[in-house]
Amino acid sequence: MQLMVVLDGTIVTVALPTVQNSLGFSQSGLAWVMNAYLLAFAGLLLLSGRLGDLLGGRRVFLAGLVLFTSASLLCGVADSRGLLIAGRFAQGAGGALASAVILGMIVRLYPEPTGQARAMGIYSFVSAGGAAVGLIAGGVITQTLGWHWAFLVNVPIGVAALVCAVRVLAADRGIGLGEGADVLGAVLVTAGLSLCVYAIVQSGQSGVGPGRTLGCGAAALALLAGFVVRQATAARPMLPLRLFAKRQTTGANLVVVLVFAAGFGFQFLNALYLQHILGFSSMRTGLAFLPGPVVIGVVSLFLSAGLNTRFGTRAVLLTGLAAIAVSLALLSRAPVGGHYATDILPTLLLMGLGMGLAIPAVMMLAMSGAEPGDAGLASGLNSTAQQAGAAVGLAVLATLAVRRTDARLSHGVPGIQALRDGYSLSFLASAGFVCAAFLVALVVLKPATRAPARPADIRESVAADQR
Repeated sequence: MQLMVVLDGTIVTVALPTVQNSLGFSQSGLAWVMNAYLLAFAGLLLLSGRLGDLLGGRRVFLAGLVLFTSASLLCGVADSRGLLIAGRFAQGAGGALASAVILGMIVRLYPEPTGQARAMGIYSFVSAGGAAVGLIAGGVITQTLGWHWAFLVNVPIGVAALVCAVRVLAADRGIGLGEGADVLGAVLVTAGLSLCVYAIVQSGQSGVGPGRTLGCGAAALALLAGFVVRQATAARPMLPLRLFAKRQTTGANLVVVLVFAAGFGFQFLNALYLQHILGFSSMRTGLAFLPGPVVIGVVSLFLSAGLNTRFGTRAVLLTGLAAIAVSLALLSRAPVGGHYATDILPTLLLMGLGMGLAIPAVMMLAMSGAEPGDAGLASGLNSTAQQAGAAVGLAVLATLAVRRTDARLSHGVPGIQALRDGYSLSFLASAGFVCAAFLVALVVLKPATRAPARPADIRESVAADQR
């Protein structure tokens, strides 16, 4: 399921120009092929994670898997703009239902640290593998089979995942709807998150005034504030605020927001650098990115579990964050006349190493503070943090690049140099995000120290042992 979600996002992005020509989308209308998915996916993640705790993770996972696969089939046979956008919305809802409970299910299936570290490594490997395959498969499928197969390729994967899930996943009952069926809270958080994503994606479209974006953002914040008040006063809240009182949970999710903000901005802006500065084609750009996901996959699968077990997740996380920050700082120095082998490839390899170390470690830390009854909620919270980081990071970094480029152009700097300067500033800002994540991990995720035992306490302990 995780492979399919990541693969779908990459392939569909590559297929968008062909979809536009085939169905006659305008530029603003085409954006809704992505936005419809994002609105449903991001808006429903937190609710889906809680449903996994209440109804059972397996039940919610299977429902999401069936919905995502069926919606992919609908998108694949769509012959109108409205039908495709409706299918994408349904895809987002199915993806949210299934993705939100994955980490919670991993924690329940592998409670021991060694097995859990291995499982998290495989999870990261599959995600990186989906990105790597999608970079190449997107262009090949669109050019040879047509854009419909960018969606239809999900159907056999979804069926295979469904067969495996039915056979190998044991049923779990959940704690029951009575323990947290907060309907008002669910409406507030889903509407707030969806409107927040809408404000972010609208901010990047031409013809949308700042007043509309700010209005949507203010309404989203009001809804989310109302949700927090509701959770503080409800007898059985959907999201118990005690979850945020745990340092590991809050700190790890903040690190996730910052890392995904830097990572998605890096991927988007580096692709623009390769195409606009170095003159790469779309296919060549996809191949150029391939070493990064390969390194992430290798490190996640073969190294991260052993390192997390031996040195501890915090130490591994700090090492990975340091590698990511250095790679982004190096990338900010890539010149106009740069070369892939010397200016880009080393940064991709270092980024892959850092992500391969950091992602499994921070996932384990984010889930470590959750009680068994809150595992699905913690999983949904982590997925929400990923989406929030990606959306906000992309919006902020793209805006920084555009404004820097415009400022340089106004000072008479040649166009290609102005573009490069804009990308450079955004890469430095990405490195700043990761440095902030490093500080959070260093301070907030610091292991609690025990107070020295008093002699009287030691004597009482010895006496208890003798008894």
